[in-house]
Amino acid sequence: MKKALLLISTLLFVVVLSACGGGNEGGSGEKSIDTITLADAGWDSIRFHNSVAQTIIENGYGYDTEVKPGSTAATIQGLREGDVNVYMEVWTDNIKEVYEEATAAGDFEKVSTNFDDNTQGLYVPTYVIEGDEERGIDPLAPDLKTVEDLKKYPELFEDPEDPGRGRILNAPSGWAVAETIDQKFETYGLDETMNNFMPGSDAAIVTSLADAYNSGDAWVGYYWSPTAVTAMYDLTLLEEPEYDEDTWKETKGTEFPPNDVVVAVHKDFKEQAPEVYDFLSNYETSSALTEQALTYMSENDASADEAAKWWMQQNEDVWTEWVPEDVASKVKDALK
Repeated sequence: MKKALLLISTLLFVVVLSACGGGNEGGSGEKSIDTITLADAGWDSIRFHNSVAQTIIENGYGYDTEVKPGSTAATIQGLREGDVNVYMEVWTDNIKEVYEEATAAGDFEKVSTNFDDNTQGLYVPTYVIEGDEERGIDPLAPDLKTVEDLKKYPELFEDPEDPGRGRILNAPSGWAVAETIDQKFETYGLDETMNNFMPGSDAAIVTSLADAYNSGDAWVGYYWSPTAVTAMYDLTLLEEPEYDEDTWKETKGTEFPPNDVVVAVHKDFKEQAPEVYDFLSNYETSSALTEQALTYMSENDASADEAAKWWMQQNEDVWTEWVPEDVASKVKDALK
């Protein structure tokens, strides 16, 4: 009799325990996570897209959200390990080996392509090559066309801390693309006459460019689109040989490869928040749409959240296609 009672008690305990834990498996309709964490790898466009996603996730689906800042390497590792749930801008070819390894291992997955019409590389203000008649600027280097040509112009792009040598602004040290620029320095022989200057942040690059542009001085450095910078300033991307996969892998001595910028999620996210997963699977913009928001941020000294709200009000036809009608209605009410 005692054994029978013990068996019944044990079975009842198991049933109660299973019932209490059912919500965490997603079977009862309850959320298996309460807070969705997005990555901030340090540039304005990812912050804008984070804010758009957060607005929809919080107001349309009822989840809390938070942002985890860090370098590209740290945030991608966070996505692999589950400390980050959602990554709104993975520049796939900038971290190609890691991206392919992580997706092959199933650590995270691409759910959509945010945009794929971007460019990146070494830019100069267009007046450096063509001049600017309205501003009274004569062409400073009319024969400058390619990245390799830069080594002929150390005096024009003089390093203020190292007279006689030029300065090229790289990406910040925490960005994966900085290593690519390092290798291009060696491949094109830029280090013969030019210094590879690594700024501390994106803001430092922008300040340097703005100061030079406003003064009509020569400037050369890494940048990319879509950004408010490339929308605001007339810049020319210096040429490189046409992209070739083998050459790129060996020396980086070509133009940057086509770079899908994707939305990725941790491997468990589909089960943790399936309705948000579906929303992110529909997320798609373009460089032009992204630059709208970035230009608004720059011209109005606005935060990413403020730019997201403005952009969503201006582009209701775009984002409402990503979500069901009832979700869109909730978000539109929140934007009023």
